[in-house]
Amino acid sequence: MDLRTHSRSDGGRIGPNAIIRVAEALREQVGDATTARVFEGAGLHAYLDAPPSAMVDEIEVAALHRQLRGELGEAAARRAAHAAGVKTGDYLLAHRIPRGVQRVLRRLPAALASRVLLAAIRRNAWTFCGSGHFAASSGRTARVTITGNPLARDRRGEGTACAFYAGTFERLFRDLVDARAVVRETQCQDCKDPSCVFEIDWR
Repeated sequence: MDLRTHSRSDGGRIGPNAIIRVAEALREQVGDATTARVFEGAGLHAYLDAPPSAMVDEIEVAALHRQLRGELGEAAARRAAHAAGVKTGDYLLAHRIPRGVQRVLRRLPAALASRVLLAAIRRNAWTFCGSGHFAASSGRTARVTITGNPLARDRRGEGTACAFYAGTFERLFRDLVDARAVVRETQCQDCKDPSCVFEIDWR
């Protein structure tokens, strides 16, 4: 089954979780002072006092992830981004995915639950892909592709920002599809691949 969508015509904006959850993860992992330095360096210090409540410019999110790498280094930036993605998944489970839908998904066979979940993600892809393009397919495993990923345009060969997406997908799949689900990014624009590709395996 192939599920495809494109960013909305007003693309270039991303949901505020991409900033709010990064702040939360940073505070837990490196403390308030380093968190402040990261946000200050990205020109986003005001968000620490007044977190965004609406969609934000994808340029701001990309700047935040660049500053993560610059301040923390690749490994620590990846950990923080992944943790922020997990926290985003927590938020979606608590506030955006109806409890009844969650109960139904958990009772379905994993392959079917994956297709249903990806269909829901596809419908909301404009909230996290910005100006990028989303595609997904599901069978015995699942694949998510983001082309024109606004968080992976530096082409520096690091790909740390995509850990945010991987963390979000993994949290949702482990809760709603199979607790063994693992997400691996197998291609990345930041590493000069044509798209960012995430393979999701629960076997």
